[in-house]
Amino acid sequence: MSLIVEPNGPALDPELVEKLQRVSFPTIGHYLEEGFADPGIRRQSGVGRVVGRAVTLRLTGQDSTLLHHAAGHAQPGDVFVIDTGGDLRHAPVGEVLAVTLHAAGAAGVIIDGVATDIDEIEHTGLPVYARGLSVLTTKLLGLDAGGINIPVSVGGVSVQPGDVVLADRNGVLFGSPAVMAGIIDTALEDDAEEPAFVAEVLTGKPLGQVSGASQTVLDLLAARA
Repeated sequence: MSLIVEPNGPALDPELVEKLQRVSFPTIGHYLEEGFADPGIRRQSGVGRVVGRAVTLRLTGQDSTLLHHAAGHAQPGDVFVIDTGGDLRHAPVGEVLAVTLHAAGAAGVIIDGVATDIDEIEHTGLPVYARGLSVLTTKLLGLDAGGINIPVSVGGVSVQPGDVVLADRNGVLFGSPAVMAGIIDTALEDDAEEPAFVAEVLTGKPLGQVSGASQTVLDLLAARA
C-alpha cells in the first residue's frame, strides 16, 4: 500500500488535559479494560508522567523517512506513537529524533519496537517508551509505504490519531478523548478518597472490611448455604 499522510487529530480539550495530569493513571484501570498497552513496552528514558495527543506513525521495511518528516511538524504536547510492523531489531528513534521532538515540546514517544542512543536521549529529558534497545537503526530508504496519522497497532492496542496517550513508570494507556472524559471525574473522586481509605487500614482495620470485599465474600458463602 502506498504511503498515507493525514493531518493531526484535533487538539485535546485543555480542561481534560489538566484533569488527566492530576489523576493517578492506575486509578483509571479500575474503570477500563481496553486500551492498556502490552507491559513489554516500558519507559527507557525520562521521568514523570506523559499526557498528550497521539500522532500515529506506521513504519515499513526499516524505513524511517516518514518519522523524520513528521518530526519536523511536531507540536507541543504531541506523543509520537510508532507502529514498527513487528520489527524488534531496528531502532527508529535515537538522539537526533529525540532532540528534535524535545525542542518542539513533544510530550513523549511510544515505540512498539526498540530505541537507540539511550544515553543521549536521557540528556534531552524526552520520555521514550519501547520494548528495549538496539544498536541497529532504521534508514532513510524513501519507501512509498507506511503512514502518518492513520490507525496503528501498538502494544496490542488499536490507536487512532488524536487519541489520548497516558504513560508513566507503570505502563502505557491509550484512549479516545470521549472515553477519558467519561471517567476522569469519577477517577479523581476515587483519588481524593484514597488517603482516608489508607488511614483506616493503618488503624488496624482489615483491608477487606474497609473495602467491603469481606462482606461480599460472606454474602456469596451465605447464598450457597
